[in-house]
Amino acid sequence: MNRNAAWLFIAVSVFWGIPYALIRIALEGFDPAAIVLVRVSIGALVLIPIAARRPGALKAALKKWPWVLAFGVIEMAGPWILLTSAEQHISSSLAGLLIGAVPFFALPLAYFMGDKTVFHPKTITGLVVGFGGLVALAGIDSFTGHLDPIWLGAMILACLGYAIAPAIASAKLDSESSIAVVGLSLAMVAVIYAIPGGAALSSSISANPPTASWLALLGLGVLCTAAAFTCFFQLISHIGSARATMVVYPNLAVAFLLGIVFLKEPITTGFLIGVPMVIVGSWLATQRHESKTRTAAKA
Repeated sequence: MNRNAAWLFIAVSVFWGIPYALIRIALEGFDPAAIVLVRVSIGALVLIPIAARRPGALKAALKKWPWVLAFGVIEMAGPWILLTSAEQHISSSLAGLLIGAVPFFALPLAYFMGDKTVFHPKTITGLVVGFGGLVALAGIDSFTGHLDPIWLGAMILACLGYAIAPAIASAKLDSESSIAVVGLSLAMVAVIYAIPGGAALSSSISANPPTASWLALLGLGVLCTAAAFTCFFQLISHIGSARATMVVYPNLAVAFLLGIVFLKEPITTGFLIGVPMVIVGSWLATQRHESKTRTAAKA
């Protein structure tokens, strides 16, 4: 991983490590549908004007609107309502850790799409170690009553969306401006959530939500959506969509620390066993490796 990719990896890790805590704070004043609507609306309002200043960017992205819409639905519309709803029942740090299952869907998908280098022995070792950590977390914390199977299922569905959407972006939208693609997809999701999210937002506002919840919504829209997706698309161009999803692992460390330090969330046995395993697994699985065929060809 070169220096630019490393900095992008760190930036996305931070930007997508903090939304779990921000969602928890936002839920103190807003319903899940309202949070999704405001988040995507802020992101669209930030990114679309920037994309409009780039000649032909929006027009080119609009020509591929079915794929832009598919990306928005699979990456945002579905996973974000599942994640936000789940955080009404599980801790933010636990939600962040469960998202660590994304690479287990993304790497096999990349393999079947033609990237034969993703199943290098080190990558497989990383996946096994990381998966072991998730099994420890889910198994121990479910047994001790810290994790409801229903919300575990919701998080797995969110992970599936997070794995498929970057593959769509890499395969079908790679030649388009990332800012234009994300801005338009956010706007499309805002339209989808206009009625349910608008009704929920009106109800939430009438209850006078706290200032902290408003600030959390702003952070979700600007940092965790507009800035994060801009960096994420650039990261995909450097290391590929499958490995780019590995940011979920360092995300875990950020989400874990924020949840424990600022939200006073409990440290469970599952956390103590699972967190080190998934973080170690991420670094093993993130590295790009050449296939034996390509190496032999160079020789």
